[in-house]
Order: sequence, then structure tokens, then C-alpha cells
Amino acid sequence: MTQLPIVGEGAAACQIGSQSELIAGLHVEPVEPANRRGTFSLISLGCPKNLVDSERMLGLLRDDGWQFVAEPKGSDLVIINTCAFIDSSRAESYGVIDEMVGLKQAGGIRGIIVAGCLAERQKETLLEERPGVDAVIGVFSRDEVARAAERLVGSLGEQRSVFNPAPATALDDGNRMRVTPRHMAYLKISEGCDRTCTFCAIPKMRGKHATKPMEQVLAEAKELAADGLKELVIVAQDTTYYGMDLYGEPRLVELLEALEEIDGIQWIRLMYLYPMYFTDRLIETIAGSKKILPYLDMPLQHASDPVLKRMQRRVSRGPTEELLAKLRDQIPDLVLRTTMITGFPGETDQQFEEMVSFVKRWQFERLGVFTYSLEPDTPAARLDGHLPEDVKVARRDELMEVQQAIAHEHTQKQVGKTLPCIVDSHSGQRDDVWIGRTQADAPDIDCVVYITAPETNPLTPLVGTIVPVQMVAAAGYDLAGVATELR
Repeated sequence: MTQLPIVGEGAAACQIGSQSELIAGLHVEPVEPANRRGTFSLISLGCPKNLVDSERMLGLLRDDGWQFVAEPKGSDLVIINTCAFIDSSRAESYGVIDEMVGLKQAGGIRGIIVAGCLAERQKETLLEERPGVDAVIGVFSRDEVARAAERLVGSLGEQRSVFNPAPATALDDGNRMRVTPRHMAYLKISEGCDRTCTFCAIPKMRGKHATKPMEQVLAEAKELAADGLKELVIVAQDTTYYGMDLYGEPRLVELLEALEEIDGIQWIRLMYLYPMYFTDRLIETIAGSKKILPYLDMPLQHASDPVLKRMQRRVSRGPTEELLAKLRDQIPDLVLRTTMITGFPGETDQQFEEMVSFVKRWQFERLGVFTYSLEPDTPAARLDGHLPEDVKVARRDELMEVQQAIAHEHTQKQVGKTLPCIVDSHSGQRDDVWIGRTQADAPDIDCVVYITAPETNPLTPLVGTIVPVQMVAAAGYDLAGVATELR
């Protein structure tokens, strides 16, 4: 089966895994044959928010008596949770669908259900485009997957689609069958987006911003903590906007304060923070927290005011730089992650150089770069000044070369320091070498630390622990260190 990398707005230069690989490696207890409805495999593509949806579908199918199997071949059903963020992610989603249709035609599987963003975006045409698909489930029909599976097995040959309207509040993500390591999990605090960025089709697929009620978020966090969670990664389309629709004001501070009180959670990582609604109180809360990591993911997309205006970002360079200065000043040891887009329609050489100088000035420890992707149903598609692909790619490569030097310098500066690291897995190479991450590294999109832990082996219960590691060497983006104390 083709293993596809995560593609999403947080994608980085140093990718370390994929959701499909996580799910393929998932081990679950077998369902008793007498209670088993059938077997299924699930392929998850896209961002961590999509992974939460996949885990929810896994849990629903498990609870309904379906047995998960790692390999699609030989299973009754394959569920493909698709991504459609940009052209390349749509191409990957279609590629996996075509691969599974081919497997079905060869008699390797009985049925195919396509879910997620591509299903939502192509709801009118997907079954016609891919007649080998048996059922299509939209983003907001995710919880219908077990019923769709039952209908499908009962009447193969009849195509069906299930699309529900966007809910007023975010869907419940509790009772998931997690595919991430037991010690970390993503927690989705809202759904959809109210931003009107001209390049982005997410609101068309995920709807308007819908806050998940605070008590529901806390219940899910407590469920995760009871299951052994150490690192909680907060995700949303627009994290700082949390609460605006439901409570009439942003409530991220109150949510973070409540999450900090949950026993068991040791690290809280914040992703997808929009620059708007980043209040002084929020900065103070992050700076004074014992659990919220000094790591902020803030996709900025560009630094030239004319381009930001054409993107309809509703932020400009001046206030953004004021915010960055305040964050750097008030949050000790802060690591900033951002993303940039090169080749947006109308971007001039001067405007691109403005972005390059901005990146050089602010020295982002983590940065990913996308070339502009023309999305047919977005306002940016109708703008003038679309640039040739080779220009977009050349600018991306130039910016990434600048960023590579910044990131490598940051990594080199960590050598000699002793930093807390969370251990994710055994290396599989040497008995006493493990793979972990510092507080500066988000799972799947950032870099890793190769940890030598003397007198350990693959059977040592080290995975999921947070240990001090003295950094002894840097290799590009990654670090190598020695554990100074095992817990």
C-alpha cells in the first residue's frame, strides 16, 4: 500500500511520519467471531485534525463490532479519510482511492468508503468520477460511518452518499481508538473557520467556525489523561478564535487554565494560532504556565502588506511584528513555527524579498514553505497576476535555503544543553538508542532527538517518559544526546 506523508498547513521541512503508517502499525484486541460484523482497514490522509476524525471513526466501528486489520487486502471494507487542502493533497487522495479501487477490482476487498475533505469538496461528482467507490461520507457525517458500513456490506452494488449540514457546535471526539502513541494525542477544540483568506478552501469543506463546548473539551482531555497521555497537542483551524461563536468572546485562556489542572498531562502544545485575538492575557498565561510549552505555531503566510491584503488575511506586517516582539520578550526560550506561501498571484520580486528579509529578521526556529496552489473555487483563483510554476518553486527553494541555515544554527546552539525530551519510540537499530523530541518539536512535523540511554534495551519501559538529555551533537535539523537520568 502506498504510504503518504501528512500534507497540511503545518507541514515542515523535516517530516518524520505519516498517519497511514501510524494506523498500519496499530494493534487492537480481536473481536470475538460471534460478535464480528466484518473486517475493515482505514487510511488517513491530511492534517492532525483529520487524524482525530479518523480515530473517532475507528472507535465507532470498533464499538459496532468491526475488526480492524492493518492491511487493506483481504478486508471487507476500506475507509479512506481524505485530504483536499491543496492540489497535491487532492492528487494523493485520488491516488489512494484509485489504488483501492484497483484492489477491489482484483478481488482483494469488498467495498470502499471515502470520507473527509475530498468527499465534502467533491460531493456532487465523486461517485461519478470514481464509480468503483461504494459510499461517500461528508465531513459532518463522520459519525455515520458504522451505519454506512453495515448498509454497504448488506447491499454491495448500490452507491450511497451521506452528507449532513455543519453543526452549530463541534462534533464530539470522545471514545476514539487512538493511533498515536499512548503518551501523546491531538485534541480538537473547534471545527471550521470564519476567516476569508482568498487562497483557502477549508471553510467550503469544514464550514464556519464551531467551538466545542469547554466542558466537552475537558471531558475528552480527562479521558485521554486517564489513558496515559503525557503530551496534549491542541489543534483547530483557528485556535485563538476559540469560544467567539459560542460565548461571544475568545475563551482560549480559560480553557488552557482548566486544562492545566488535569492530572497526568505534562506538556500542552498549541498549534494553528492566528495572530488576531492574541491578547496580553493569553501571552501571560503561556509565559506563566508550568505545562504549556514555549512553542507556538502561528501560520503567517506572508510579510508584504499588499500581498496580505490580496490574501485577505486581515493582519498587516506592523502589528504582526509588534506581536512577535512581545512574544519573544515575554515567553522565555520561545520557539516559533510558521508557514509561508510563495508565488501568490501578483507577488513581485520586491514583495518576495520583503518576505525573505522578514524571515531573516525574526529567525523562526521552525518554518514550512508552500508554493501557491490555485484552488478553482476560491477568490484567489480569480485574481490577476498568476505566476509560472517555476517561479513559485524557485522562490520556495530560495526561502527554504534561508530557513535551513536558520534552523541548522538553532539546532547547533542546543549542543551542550540538557533539555527535557519525551521518548516516542525505540530506534530499532541499537539496543540503547531511542527516538524522542524536545519541547521545540511537535510530533510528525518537526525534528527528532536520537537518545542514547545506557543500560537500556527495547524492553525497557522508556517510551512515554520525559527524561533530561544532554545534547552532544547536531546533524542538520536533528540532535543526538545522552539521557542523564532515567525515570
